[in-house]
Formats: sequence, structure tokens, C-alpha cells
Amino acid sequence: MSGFSPELIDYLEGKISFEEFERRREERKSREKDGENASAEENTEDAEAPSSSRKASGKSQSQDETDGETSDGVSKSVHRVFASMLGENEEEEEDEEEEEEEEEEEETTEQPTAGDVFVLEMVLNRETKKMMKEKRPRSKLPRALRGLMGEANIRFARGEREEAILMCMEIIRQAPLAHEPFSTLAMIYEDQGDMEKSLQFELIAAHLNPSDTEEWVRLAEMSLEQDNIKQAVFCYTKALKYDASNVRYLWERSSLYEQLGEHKMAMDGYRRILNLLSPSDGERFMQLARDMAKSYYEANDVTSAIEIIEEAFTKHQSLVSMEDVNIAAELYISSKQYDKALAVITDFAGIVLEKKASEKSATEEKKDTGAVVETQENQEAETKDQSHPVAEPSAAAVEKVSCCIPEGVPIDITVKLMVCLVHLNILEPLNPLLTTLVEQNPEEMGDLYLDVAEAFLDVGEYNSALPLLSSLVCSERYNLAVVWLRHAECLKALGHMERAAESYAKVVDLAPLHLDARISLSTLQQQLGRPEKALEALEPMYDPDTLAQDANAAQQELKLLLHRSTLLYSQGKMYGYIDTLLTMLAMLLKVAMSRAQVCLISSSKSGERHLYLIKVSRDKISDNDDQETANCDAKAIFAVLTSVLTKDDWWNLLLKAIYSLCDLSRYKEAELLVDSSLEYYSFYDDRQKRKELEYFGLSAAILDKNFRKAYNYIRIMVMENVNKPQLWNIFNQVTMQSQDVRHHRFCLRLMLKNPDNHALCVLNGHNAFVSGSFKHALGQYVQAFRANPDEPLYSLCIGLTFIHMASQKYVLKRHALLVQHQTDLESRRVCNTPSRYICDILQMRNKALPSLYSTAAYK
Repeated sequence: MSGFSPELIDYLEGKISFEEFERRREERKSREKDGENASAEENTEDAEAPSSSRKASGKSQSQDETDGETSDGVSKSVHRVFASMLGENEEEEEDEEEEEEEEEEEETTEQPTAGDVFVLEMVLNRETKKMMKEKRPRSKLPRALRGLMGEANIRFARGEREEAILMCMEIIRQAPLAHEPFSTLAMIYEDQGDMEKSLQFELIAAHLNPSDTEEWVRLAEMSLEQDNIKQAVFCYTKALKYDASNVRYLWERSSLYEQLGEHKMAMDGYRRILNLLSPSDGERFMQLARDMAKSYYEANDVTSAIEIIEEAFTKHQSLVSMEDVNIAAELYISSKQYDKALAVITDFAGIVLEKKASEKSATEEKKDTGAVVETQENQEAETKDQSHPVAEPSAAAVEKVSCCIPEGVPIDITVKLMVCLVHLNILEPLNPLLTTLVEQNPEEMGDLYLDVAEAFLDVGEYNSALPLLSSLVCSERYNLAVVWLRHAECLKALGHMERAAESYAKVVDLAPLHLDARISLSTLQQQLGRPEKALEALEPMYDPDTLAQDANAAQQELKLLLHRSTLLYSQGKMYGYIDTLLTMLAMLLKVAMSRAQVCLISSSKSGERHLYLIKVSRDKISDNDDQETANCDAKAIFAVLTSVLTKDDWWNLLLKAIYSLCDLSRYKEAELLVDSSLEYYSFYDDRQKRKELEYFGLSAAILDKNFRKAYNYIRIMVMENVNKPQLWNIFNQVTMQSQDVRHHRFCLRLMLKNPDNHALCVLNGHNAFVSGSFKHALGQYVQAFRANPDEPLYSLCIGLTFIHMASQKYVLKRHALLVQHQTDLESRRVCNTPSRYICDILQMRNKALPSLYSTAAYK
């Protein structure tokens, strides 16, 4: 198989499909043709050379054929074999018999005249050009291999399959473009029962001889036997390429497209069939158009359905049946084209609408109604040429419209006529039609009752719709949620609130997941003064597991919770209000809460069961695999949730939850909610919202007396706003309450970056003073005093530092320190009140000297 093309080898080994094999072969063939364009053009020019040279070339050609060799000394048969392998001789010039005939003609015309030569040249030129333009299916098997091909067929007929396979493989190696060996191999493998390999070789043979449409159809049927619908569609497409007007092929391919779910391709095929059908195939045209219209309608493509049915009505008007009229009217009504629906019904169903003149304008209306024909046939013929007498709203007060329905018209068409008249505001002829409808059993004609009732509801005729709906809700077959919903809407519009609430309650019982019915019922119960029943109507519809997996369920639940939260807040039930807010936020922040190790639980610790936020350990968080699955579901749910509420709406919802938690002194939960929100990327990426959340977290932590966590918030804030005194005051309060000394090193590091910061200087002095580093504290206080000498606090701090240094147990120059302290007080003009205050402090600690007190008193 070394002579096979790479794509052929891959296909035979099952590595690629037939479509991939064809694509690769076409690409290789195009590359080979690009390289052979130059030689092909030269051969064409030689073929179209003048006649004088043609005669000489003809002689040399006959001489070459006689010798059996080309001008290069290569055998003719060998030359043909190699040319066939390269694909150059796709169309051979003449067969052997044609060559002999040409030789005979040349022998008979030994001495032609100049005119005969010219005429002969013209004829030959025309025939040559004609043959070059024709695409005749010719075998690409070289003559030298035809004997071997025949031998292979004989071996197969004798039952020598292995020898026949080897011969076919050799032929394929030498002439890979010939289809005969592939066909023989396909028959051999089919005889052996290997249908899959047989189909592969048949496909290659059909590809090499693509004009055989019957072969493609047979391959399509074989593909269907192996349940390979896509390959069958491909085969039918190939067959249609050479027989585009074959209706059977188009029909089969369109049916296969429907099985594959490719509705558009199937409908395109059916459209081509409609265009190919002759006028005599009217019944077939109408049936196909009817089926196509139904298929388009089921696919919600009403426009295409209307186009098909209009084409059918135009081409075969005499073959329109009542079923066709019903379909066309239904399509027009669904697209709200009531005037066209009315025109179709009156044109093809024999229904007559007449305008009767009133007393005020009898003479004028006689002219208009004179064209109305009394008989049914004349009315049908005339309505095709003139407009239908549809009453305008302005003329309704002057004209009266009557309706005449012949016997035999189905009730479905009558009901569609009523729907059109209602929407076109032609209400006069409806009373007898309604009487006819009411006489029908609602158990059997309930859908028609509902159609007319919905038409009345659309135009606001609630009094007319209510009797029809009441008949339906009292029936057994049509006692459905959708009918009760229409009944409740009609009662609500008429002001019957009590009965409307009962109907809405029936809808909720029959369809518990109907959101609009629940909201409407809750609103009515609230208006009727039943707040508890209003809340009961807005109970959650789905369980948490369903909400975690179903995005549509999460969307419906979110809308319900929004209405429930509003209702709870208006009733002042804050605990229930917070429950709904936390439930909604948990739906949005599910992944963020998992990262923050926060969980929402239900507990009855306050006497009633409510929702609470708690901190959980990492062990209780779900496994990684479950977490990845939850994250994927959360992404889909997040897309749905953000479509219901915008980012700003979610932010406002979060603020309401934080404020409400703080109002109920649930500061710990407020902290956890802030932590979860900071893990939510949409809020964290917004700098302004992130800063606001940090302030909320700081406030909640301080109120919860969680100063260690508050320190984490304030630490970041003072780093970003070093010169803000309010933050330093909060920082000092937090560090005083936290009973922690980790802020000492933080202040020292921050002082290195901001050496001129006044608050940092004082705080470092205080930290050093508390830790017993009086010399370092003295240096910080002196630096602060130099920066702001009018501040008495710094003088007090310096004095305290000197006293503490003098009060130490081991001091070398205690007297000098006291004198320095006294000098410092005098130089700074400090009054004796601070000095006495300092002495009182020292007396209480029992570390002051008696002389110090007396000296201070004397001063």
C-alpha cells in the first residue's frame, strides 16, 4: 500500500471519517492542479493550433501511435498509466476506435482541395472545443490495467477472494483514481459479511465516480442500516448535486434533517420541494404546505408559517379546505393580524358579513350594501375582488353589522370569527354567536370557551368574559390553574376582591410554583386586612437544594422574597424581614460565604425559628469536588440573579441588612456579613464600596467589643490616612481596649515611613512610657513639644517621665533628675496645679520623697 495516498490509508484504517477523507483529497488535488497549470495551458494552445500545423501534428501522432512510443521514447501504455496516476488525463482525447476511424478518414481523403481542408479544419475545431467543454463520465482506469481488473472480477466470481483482493490493491496502488477496484473490493467484503468495510470502499468508489446518483442513494440506505444518519444526509447531498430536481431525494434528506434536529435545513429542503412540484400536484402541495406550517408554528416561527400558507392559498385556491382555513386563521390570530384572519374566514368559509343601514343614513348605506350578494357562491366570488365590510369605530354608531354563517362550518372557525370580531370591535353580531357557543358542552369545547373569554379580556369586556370563565371553572375537565387565573383576573378587574382572592387561592393550590398568582393573592389579602394570610401566600416555593442547582428556580424565589421582605417591613416584623434579607444575600454570596467560613443556619434560640449567621471551621466546609460543582452552579445562578437585581440594588439590599442587624444588636452577625461581602469580588473590586464595607466592619467590631478584629480594620485605615486625627483617636481607643501590645512595633515601623507625623510621635512616646523605656519616651515627648510648644499635655508628659525616672530603684543621679524636672517646670511656666497633681500621683504610688512634696508646696 506504499502507493496509496495518505488520506486513503487513514480512511481505510478507520482513523478519519469519509468527510475528512474527501476534504483532504480535495486539498491535495488542488495543490497538484496548481503545479500543473502551466503544462495544461501549453497543451490547450497546442490543441487549438492552426490547421496547417494540425495536419503535420496529425501525421506525427499517427506515426507515434503506429510505433507504440511517445516522442520521448516511452511506451504509450506506460505513459497513459503514469498520466492516470497523476490525474492528468481526466478526459482522454479519443478511444482506440475513434483513432482508427480518424486514420481511415485520413486515408480516404488523400488529395483534398483547399476549400475542403478549410471546412474540415473548422469542423474539427468546433468538435474539439465541444468535446473539451463536455464532462463525460469516463473511466480513469488505464488500458494497461483493464485486463488485470477483469481478472480480479473473474477471481471474485470463482470464489478466490484473497487473490481478487490482492489484484485490486495492486490496481489501486498504480491507479488510485479509478473507482472499479474499490467497487470490486466493496462487493468482496459485502460477500464476506463485513458491511462496515464494504460501505467504506463503496463510499470511496462513489467519491471517485460522483455522477452516479443511484450509487449515492444506495450508500445512503446502507448508512441508515448502520444508524449513521449524518453519513446518509451526506450521501443524499451528493446525489442531489447531480440530480437537484429529484423530489424523492429532497424529501428523504429533509426527513433525516428532522431526525437530527436541524429544523431550518429540513424546512429549506421542503421549500425546494414546493418549488419543484408541478401545478398538477396540488393535493401534494397543499398537504406539504399544511405540514410545514404546523412545523413552523411549533418552532415559534409564525412568519414563515404564514408565508407558506399564503403561497398555498395563492397557487391552489380551489383546493383550500376547512382545515387550511382553520390553520391560516390561527396563524393570523397568533400574530395579531385579525383583519387578515377575518378576510380568510369570509373568503373561504362562506361566512357573510353585511352592513345594515340605520334610519339616519338609509339612502347612503343602500349604495354601500347594494353589492352584497344573497347567495353563498356569489358572495365568495365577490369577496375576492372587493374589500370586506368591516365596521370602523367611528361608523359603529351609524352602521349595524350582521353575520350569516352557512351550515357545515366547523365550530372552530366560528370561534375564530368571534375572536376576530371582538378584537376589531365589531360587537353587534356576537350575541347570536355567543348563544351558539354556550349551547356547546364546556366539557368538550372548553378550549373554545377559553379563546373567546381571553379575547374579551384583552379588549376589556370583563362582563362578557365572566360567564364563559365561570362555566369553565365549574367543569371537571377544564378546572385548571390557567382557567382559574383568568377567572381571578376578571373578578379583580370587576372589583369583586373577595371572590378574586378565592380564585387566586385556587390557582396557588393547583399550581404552587406560580409566582404571579402568589403575589396577586398576597396583595389582595393585604388589601382585605389579612396580613397573616398575605404572608402565608408568599411562603418559599423551593427547598435549598433546588435553589442551589436550578437557576430559574432561584430567579423565581428571589422575586418572591423581594415582595415578602417589603411586606414584612411594612408590618414591622424585623426578625422576619432580616430572615428574607439574609436568604437573598446568601443566594448571591454563596461562594463568598464559603471562602469567609460563614454559614446561614436556622435556630429557635430566641423562642421563634429564625435565620442566623455563624462562623464555622474549615473542616465543615464541603470538599473540593463538591465546592467546584457548587461554584459552577453558582456562576449560572449569579447570572440569573444579577438579571433580576442590578449591582446597586444588591448593594442597597446589603446595607439594609447591616443596618437591621445593628438595630437588633446582632453585631456579630453584622461582622460576618461584612466579611462575606468583602470576599465577593464585585463589591471588593469597587474601591468606594470596599472602603464603606471596611468602616461598617470596624463599627460592628467595636460595638461587638471585638477589639482584636477592630484593630485589623483600623490598622489598614491609618496606614492609608496617616494625617487623619479621627482615625488616630479610634486607633488609640481600640488599642486601649484590646489589651494587646502588637501595635507598638506597628507604630515604630510607621514612624520610620512618616517621621514628621505628630500623632505617631506622641503614641510612640506613650508606648515607650508604658513599657518602661522612659528615655525613649522622653525623646518622643520632647520632639512633640518642639513641634507644638503651646500644648500643655506634652509638658505634663515630660514631667511625668522625669518623676518616673527619679522614682526608679536604681538611679545614679536622682537629685539631678528632680532638679531638671523642677527647672523644666519653671522654664515652661507651668502653674503649681499640675505639680501638685503629679505629687498626689507619686504619693499614691508611695514612691515620692517627702522633700519633693514640701518643695513643690513651697513653690
